[in-house]
Formats: sequence, C-alpha cells, structure tokens
Amino acid sequence: MSWVLLVLIYGILKGARELTKKKAMSINSVMEVLVVYTLISFVMVIPQAPDAGGLEAKYYFLIAVKSFAIFVAWICGFYSLKMLPVSLYGLLDLSRVLFSTFMGVVFLHEALSGFQIAGLCIVCAGLLLLKFKPRFLSVQSEKNISDKVETTLLHSATEYKNNDRISFFIILALISCILNAVSGFMDKILMKEITRSQLQFWYMVFLSAYYLIYILITKTKISAGVLKNIWVWVMALMFVIGDMALFEANKNPDSRITVMTLIKQSGVIVAILGGKIFFKEKNILYKLFCAAVIIAGICIGLIK
Repeated sequence: MSWVLLVLIYGILKGARELTKKKAMSINSVMEVLVVYTLISFVMVIPQAPDAGGLEAKYYFLIAVKSFAIFVAWICGFYSLKMLPVSLYGLLDLSRVLFSTFMGVVFLHEALSGFQIAGLCIVCAGLLLLKFKPRFLSVQSEKNISDKVETTLLHSATEYKNNDRISFFIILALISCILNAVSGFMDKILMKEITRSQLQFWYMVFLSAYYLIYILITKTKISAGVLKNIWVWVMALMFVIGDMALFEANKNPDSRITVMTLIKQSGVIVAILGGKIFFKEKNILYKLFCAAVIIAGICIGLIK
C-alpha cells in the first residue's frame, strides 16, 4: 500500500500549503503570489526535462487541458478564499470530495464498498462539524475575520450589491472545486500512459505559460519584492514534492480516486494545528475532535 503513504504525504503537504498561502498573501497580492509561486515551481522541475520528452501529440494536448483547469481553478480559489468568510469557503471546499468521488465512480467505474461509503460520510460529517461549530464556541477573533470580509465587500459594492458579490464568489469557489476534481481525474488517466517526470514537467511548462500570458494581457504588475517572500518559496517546494508523491500514487494500478480523495483530507489536521501555532486560532480542542472524526472516516474507508 505504498500509494496510500504517497497520498498521505500529499495530503499533509496540501494542508501545510494552505498555511503558507495565507502567510504569503498577507505580504503580497493574489496574482503576485500565484505567478511567482508557479514560476518558482517550474524552475524546481527543470532538472526533470531530460526525462520528459518523447510524448505523443495527444498527451501534450491533454496535459495542456489539465494545466488550464488548474490555472483557472487557482485564480477562482484564491480570490474566493480572500473575499468569502472562511467558514463558508471551507464548506464549499468540501464539495471537492463529492466531485472527485463522483468522477471516480462514473467515469472510472470504481465501485464503492460499504466501508468506503461509511468513511466518506464520516469524513464529510467531520468537515461539516469543523465548519458549523456550536454557537457557544464562537470567538471574537473569528467574528473580526468575518467583519473584515464583510467590510471589504461593502467597500466593493460600487458595481454589485452585497448579495450579488457573495453569490459571485460562491460560484468561483465551486468552479475551483470542480476543476480541481477534473485535474485529479486526468492525473489518473494520464499516469496510465506516461511517466511522472513527463506529466510534472509539461504540466508546469503549460501552467507557467498560462500565467505569463495572463499578466501580459491584463498588464498585471508583479513587484520584485515578492521574490523576498519566503512563504512563496516554501509553498512552491511543498507543491513540487506533493505533486511528485501524488503522480507516483496515480501511477500505481491499485490506487483509486475514491480512496485517494478520502486520504487527501488528512491535510485538515495540519491546517488545524498550524492555525493554532501560526495564527493563534482558538477552540483547538474542538477542532482536534473534528480532526479525529475525519481520521476515523479515512481509516474506515481504507478497510478492504
């Protein structure tokens, strides 16, 4: 079950990336972080170039499609996370589990066992508990976050009414979840025919090209100061290592999207602990209880 360990590594690094993402965006703008983060990640995979050649034309096209899906997903996800209340965004992000499972069952014909169905339900329950905590556990710091977001929305109301803007960013979050699920589905398909180096290198080539084209067309300015943002570098390193692990896991014929989706939720544990350590978030015991529920769901889902 080496692929399980690889997906677990990916999940943990994914949770850590959420923390570094918040740190990075507190220093630089969304597009500055996205563009430089992507370019640094590309530089890190350049050593794989000698092993990345020899693909048929159709695979370049499919990788380009996957890269475009992530290009759009990241823009939608970053902006929606910035503008929506964290609790609402977290609930919407839960839909990734459902979309990925749906694609695995419908398109790859993966059968869900009773244990996997139970595990999926328990993981969803744990995530819902994490987002809808009892009213008596609400803290002022979380209220301040919500107030800050609401203030931002009010200041932006020159073009839209508040409700219209909130609906717009909800749609962006859902688009991000769907496209991330599509990307994960394509990983499984592509890794049946090509190597991890081929997928990772060309994926980063196309993704970097999309962001460069975007900033040229939109004339988005990227300050040189973002290169001094250590969190962007850390995030890029974790992204590259995480994708290496995930692509290798997809290469294993025994790995299944429905199970991998459950394991990826392990990242929430890192996010909870990191929130306490780096952002001084409260209610850590309750959040750890929710994490325990999620871990229990993952373990049940792995039972054969």
